[in-house]
Amino acid sequence: MPFKTRSIILALLLLSGLGITAAPRESAGAGNYWDLPPGLPPAEYGNLLINRLSGRNGEEPVTFSHWSHRRKYTCRVCHFELEFNMKVNTTEITEAANKAGRYCGACHDGKEHDGKVVFGHDKPNCDKCHNGNRAYGKEKFSELSPFPKTRFGNRIDWVKALETGLIKPVYEGTIKPAEITFDKTLSLEAEWFNIPPAVFPHKVHTRWLDCNNCHPDIFNIKKKTTKHFLMTRILNGEFCGVCHLNVAFPMDDCKRCHPGIKGN
Repeated sequence: MPFKTRSIILALLLLSGLGITAAPRESAGAGNYWDLPPGLPPAEYGNLLINRLSGRNGEEPVTFSHWSHRRKYTCRVCHFELEFNMKVNTTEITEAANKAGRYCGACHDGKEHDGKVVFGHDKPNCDKCHNGNRAYGKEKFSELSPFPKTRFGNRIDWVKALETGLIKPVYEGTIKPAEITFDKTLSLEAEWFNIPPAVFPHKVHTRWLDCNNCHPDIFNIKKKTTKHFLMTRILNGEFCGVCHLNVAFPMDDCKRCHPGIKGN
């Protein structure tokens, strides 16, 4: 049996043993080999439904669009300064807290921010958030048409948009970041046969995030102590999967992390 054929059979057996099945998708990518979350239209990718309390209080879930907010603010502002957890429906947001200026209420207070009045928490504006519609506001997605493109997710290359100055999101609100710079690029060896290393560039991530967004809760900061760092766990929403399943570019794009991989 030719070596290439034996390699393919070995890979299929390995995937089968891990309980992973192929799930063909419209675009060629990791979805041909992994059971990835269902794909969403580009204008809905990164949009979340927040329903920790709304349903039980007789309200529609809150729709939150990442692509509409990340043009103006980095992830750090919300996920560090405003204390939103990285996982949806785990932050104890209440209407009282919002009206007191916390969480969404830090901006959505009916006052002017960056030269524009932002709608507040009053009756005429309720359905702008409490609508239960993941596609709410999709007509504004066309505003992103000049942005650099990618193949997956909402098809926007946000890193290039930032680097080319198409967007200039606010990095800090009232809390200045620590004067620590760390731009090391890590090479993470894959333990599977014929899979090239994953590359993790700190510099790209620290332009959006604070160090403590990832360390130590998502990744142990000590060298080689993040145990069981497996693709199966990432696809289950751990490690990189905290962001790179529903908000940041999805796992469909193998080459964004494994640049040496072939055939994607």
